Parts: sequence; C-alpha cells; structure tokens
Amino acid sequence: MKKIAIFLILFSLGFTIKGQDAVATNDEIQKFMKTKTYVVYDENIFGSYNKAIKKAVEDYWTLTPVEFIDAKEYAKLKGSYRNSFIIRTKVNFDKDKSNTSYTFLSILLGSNKGSMESMPDLCSFPLSYYNVDYDKYHYKMGAILKFMQNHIILTRDNPNLNSKNILRYYNNNTLDLKGKTLYVIEDELDKDVNTEAEIKNFYPGKVIITTSEEIEKVIHAKDPDAVFLHKVGPSKNDDKLRIYKLILGASDGKLYYFGYHKYKKGKAEDAFLSSDFKKLGS
Repeated sequence: MKKIAIFLILFSLGFTIKGQDAVATNDEIQKFMKTKTYVVYDENIFGSYNKAIKKAVEDYWTLTPVEFIDAKEYAKLKGSYRNSFIIRTKVNFDKDKSNTSYTFLSILLGSNKGSMESMPDLCSFPLSYYNVDYDKYHYKMGAILKFMQNHIILTRDNPNLNSKNILRYYNNNTLDLKGKTLYVIEDELDKDVNTEAEIKNFYPGKVIITTSEEIEKVIHAKDPDAVFLHKVGPSKNDDKLRIYKLILGASDGKLYYFGYHKYKKGKAEDAFLSSDFKKLGS
C-alpha cells in the first residue's frame, strides 16, 4: 500500500493517522504479538458492521486475545503499545488529487506518543469507498480478517518483503487459481462478461455467478477450492475514480489477484473486466 493519510470517524470522534507502509517492521510485529487486541465497534448500532466483525473475530481471529469495546474505551486504551486494535478507518491517499475517501479495516498498534498518527499499522485492507453501504462487504469479513492475519505472519517470517515488492509477491499467487472455482456477483461484472458462457471467452477456469448470501456460505464452509471477487467501487461514477479488484480464498483469505483501473464510461466501467479475466488465465 502507498503512504496514506487515514481519518478515523466514530460517530462524533475524529482522529488522524499519518501514513504507514504496507509492511510493518519486525519490532512492531513482535510487540503486536504480545498485545491484547481490542475490536472497536462502530457507533452506528443500526448498521450490520458490528454484528459482522464480531462474528468474524469470534470465528477467525487466532493471533492474540481479544475484547470488544466502544469508541470511549478505545480513547482510553490507544496510548499503550501493549494494546492493539481492529478498527474501521477512513482513508485518503496522500497523492490522490481527487481527495477520494475509502473505508479500510485496520489492525493498529497502540502508541504512547498520544496521537493516532503515531500508531503503527500492521495491516489495512480496503473494504469499500467511504459511505458505501455495509452490505457491500460485511458478508466477506471472515475471509478478509483471515487474510490480514496471514499478512502479518507472512511479513514477520519473510523480512525480504517490503512495500515495493509485496503486491508482486501476492500477484504471483494468480498461478495457483488453477482448479479453483471463482464466485462472483453479476452486478460486479462488465457487460461483456456477465454470463458464465461469455466469461469462457476470456478465462478457462470455473466461474459461478451467484449472490452475496451464497458467497457468505462458501466462506463459512471454508471451502478450500473456492475463491471470490472483492470489488471496491465508487457510489457514483467519475473518470477520476479507481476501481480496485481483489480475489481472495474462501477458506484462508489467500490473496490471488490484485488490480485496479480508472473508471471510463463505455470503456472501463465500475466492474471486473474481460481484461481482468484474461490476466487470471495468462
């Protein structure tokens, strides 16, 4: 991940985190592994996020002891490196002239310097554009959380990985898609690849066009042969905006593919494109 500026919004509380690299230092990881991890609830009690993150943590989190807290407790605990946090964050890329905001899930280490901009970022994962409905990602939270834990362990055990080569490392996993079944949602596909027959023109692997409910079932079943598309797109289309596309393993959160393109009406829609399918099969 590029250097980013993160703005955490929890109801009326606002904080800023200065940009972190995609790979934490070994010292930060070692400190993290000795922490208690606090899962910070969203103060929107009517949304589905709190329920989704609670289930995901209870079913998938294994690295550290956990406790669920609200924003007020978080404010009290964030100053100690003995504490870590799973928290939704608002993200703006430093060099993005469009000033676009995204919602990320972040794993942060506490800092005694008193400000969130000093908190080391162990892993941050893009959930959606900011203000996009929870239902675009809440059903995937288990696999996403699994990926984030794997990322921390991977970077701990492979000190040669850094911000410059980590995405190349992950995209090499595309070769491992052979024999997997890719689950996708129809409205996330471009118009020339929105049927399984049309997809065959660009990608030889097995693809099932399905629903978010079925993808959630596949994730909870921990099917080792299933992968799914996670697309991060804007709430309204604009030629300046980017569409991010990731393919994750249902059972282990393994990242098989990461790509993005800029929206261009009629040419590069807010969708997984035929060119993406070609890359999967190359």
